[in-house]
Amino acid sequence: MKSTMEQISNQSAESKSLDITDANIEQLKQIFPDVFSEGKVDFDALKAALGEAVDDSDERYNFTWNGKNRARQIAQTPSTGTLRPYKEDSVNWNSTENLFIEGDNLEVLKLLQKSYHKKVKMIYIDPPYNTGKDFVYKDDFQDNISNYLKTTSQTDSDGNVFSSNPETSGRYHSAWLNMMYPRLKLARNLLKDDGVIYISIDESEIINMRKVCDEIYGEDCFLGSIIWKKKTNGNNMGYIPPVHDYIIAYGKKDLESAITGFPLTKEFIEKTYSNPDNDERGAWTTSDLSANHKGPYFEIVNDATGQAFLPPKGRYWVFNEEEVKRRIKDGRIIFGKSGNSAPIQKKYLKERTSNHTKPDSWWDKHGYNSDGTKEIANLLGPKVFDHSKPTVLLKKLLLMTVDEHDTVLDFFAGSGSTAHAAYDFQTEHELPIKTISVQLPEKTDAKSVACSMGYKTISELSLARIKKVIAESTQEHGIKVFKLDETNIRRWDADFDDLAPALQLAAKSIKESRTAEDVLYEILLKYGIELTTLVEEENIKGKQVFVVGAGALIVCLDDDITEAVVEGIAALIDELEPESTQVVFKDEGFANDDNVKTNAVQILKQHGVEDVKSI
Repeated sequence: MKSTMEQISNQSAESKSLDITDANIEQLKQIFPDVFSEGKVDFDALKAALGEAVDDSDERYNFTWNGKNRARQIAQTPSTGTLRPYKEDSVNWNSTENLFIEGDNLEVLKLLQKSYHKKVKMIYIDPPYNTGKDFVYKDDFQDNISNYLKTTSQTDSDGNVFSSNPETSGRYHSAWLNMMYPRLKLARNLLKDDGVIYISIDESEIINMRKVCDEIYGEDCFLGSIIWKKKTNGNNMGYIPPVHDYIIAYGKKDLESAITGFPLTKEFIEKTYSNPDNDERGAWTTSDLSANHKGPYFEIVNDATGQAFLPPKGRYWVFNEEEVKRRIKDGRIIFGKSGNSAPIQKKYLKERTSNHTKPDSWWDKHGYNSDGTKEIANLLGPKVFDHSKPTVLLKKLLLMTVDEHDTVLDFFAGSGSTAHAAYDFQTEHELPIKTISVQLPEKTDAKSVACSMGYKTISELSLARIKKVIAESTQEHGIKVFKLDETNIRRWDADFDDLAPALQLAAKSIKESRTAEDVLYEILLKYGIELTTLVEEENIKGKQVFVVGAGALIVCLDDDITEAVVEGIAALIDELEPESTQVVFKDEGFANDDNVKTNAVQILKQHGVEDVKSI
């Protein structure tokens, strides 16, 4: 432990979001330590280690497009931004675990990498379908935060507006893919091992979306595709008028636990199970006796008729010959209900190991787009938002995926349908879950009903809907609101290379107009602590001290810190007895008294605190 306090610089890991490149390199070091030479990857050694698994031929199958490498780089570039808390726009700030974040979802996903890594059970997104009219955000590799602020007119008075992606563009599909790729890649890191991502999409980009997800999530992690009937007729659009969208689903690792399915209902049981032969084991249904994975292959003979049966082409029996004979004798394998058909097995209701049923791929009674439009009209007024996804559809996805205390993320929140569905779902099933909604402050059309009602951006409309749902709910819900912005800390700015302004601003590390809570929540993000973690305030010798997670993190950003204040913090840590503690001060809070700063490190070290830093 150093005797002096470490100051966090713009090169420190604590000043930016997770560096995915460094994290990937560390993982590679754990698996193949011998392929590193002087800290760099020796690709020849790596190829040798991988052997025949390497395919470097020019003619290998490859999905690529103009800008793909840049899109991959953008995903791996850490963010130096922050999420600023807006308590005045929130509901039940101190108790809720639901988040609404206004900002570019690429930067937000980067900022969530540390705090929400492998913590999200379900992601649902309804991204732009790339119809030629919807918005496609152009990311900036060098400084996406500045690009975001300029594009959303937060720092620019020239009337910058969002851009569309017209079909006449020479890079029509590439522009859309360049937007989706880094966001989907970052989203995967947030999923739990048994997590699922559901993506709504239509015919315009279904093929490309599947290919991108196959690459990012893996072909083997494709869970299936739902065909959702979104309207009753196609209004004569095109040669075959479309009445459906797709919802594609991908898992991460633990695919068996990813989708639990729908709870068994009395209606399902009565429709599926019966006991026509008065089997003493009770009600049963039939099930295939073959599977498409390699297994036993032999003739099964019906002794009553002498007819022999082989598995269907490309399939195998699920039991060996001895077990088949035993089950036939026991009445568990029959030759159809007539006794003259191919062999099938009985599945008994009382022997079910799961109280859920698998969803099928055709959803024609799960609400229409028009139902979603009516829902938001009932909350905010008619014609305020068109083609909002119906909550009945989203609640079905929740029902077959989430469990108690799971986190649900929607980083294309739109009108807030996912959050709305989640609040209703919690009330209906008495199952507490957490939601994170992310929405860009995309401007509403100046001639739209939404704009005339005062909703200048889609994010304003989305938050208004969520608040209305909370207000009308029979249960107590809430929402914590954050907004994307540049870092609160002057020296953490990525482009701060000029020495002169650095020296001028050395006395003040925190930017003007930024509050202690602004800085606190940036520290939480950069330290990898969830934004809904309990934060308590203590007054120690007249100084404001934030206690995060029952003492896991202590933050004091006041001025004129004395040894007595540090002793008080140490005594508080002794009282709380956390397993480990990190302490952060404001660097100029010690009034340039290096003795106090040095002694602070020693005092806290005596109380078991090894991690003490300043900003």
